[in-house]
Amino acid sequence: MRIIPVLDLKGGQVVRAQHGRRDRYKPIVTPLSQSPDIVAVAAGLRGLHPFSTFYVADIDAIEGRTPNYDAIARLQGEAGSPTVWWDAGLADLINVAAALATPSLCPVLGSESQKDVSVLERFRDHPGLILSLDFFADGYRGPSTLLNKPELWPACVIVMTLAKVGAGTGPDFPRLREIKAKAGDREVIAAGGVRHEADLRQLSELGVSAALVATSLHNGVLTPKQIARLSES
Repeated sequence: MRIIPVLDLKGGQVVRAQHGRRDRYKPIVTPLSQSPDIVAVAAGLRGLHPFSTFYVADIDAIEGRTPNYDAIARLQGEAGSPTVWWDAGLADLINVAAALATPSLCPVLGSESQKDVSVLERFRDHPGLILSLDFFADGYRGPSTLLNKPELWPACVIVMTLAKVGAGTGPDFPRLREIKAKAGDREVIAAGGVRHEADLRQLSELGVSAALVATSLHNGVLTPKQIARLSES
């Protein structure tokens, strides 16, 4: 079970995500870092485990403001050049192509940002492309064709249940089972609600390849020994 730490960016700082209510996100307060600076927070997380990949939700870009390019570049410039899964509201051919051409950057196509399936149809076979199926409290957001035609999906699919983010109520196991059944041999990634090691082991039993995690890393529930043990299992 691979653990991928989440860094939510807003106003150039890492923020604490809660239930997908982005207007309420505030700069993160964590024992892993003395500041909400992206490099400092990432360093704190890598103090727990030598994570080689980070998922970055660029809230400014998702909401139509200027992307946090400088913060992304600084993170990628750290030791080991970590791979960044970048969710930035990408929804056009030019910007997705540019992201795919950037070393150590994997663009995430969030379903909530897509007007149709044209971008996915163009790049779905690219090994660096990731699809996020986005579910809010009121349900799925995005083109219905994208959700109902798994043959359009790339090799890696995130099941993003935003109402579960920061809620401490556990992953959305029923939805993950449903998407996993449709996904065939594609990698399915869980996002939202992971509380502890038991959740991660249950996800692994479902055939989920990895989980995007934030809260249980910052609050110390997932310890370095547990993370290492899960990564090796």
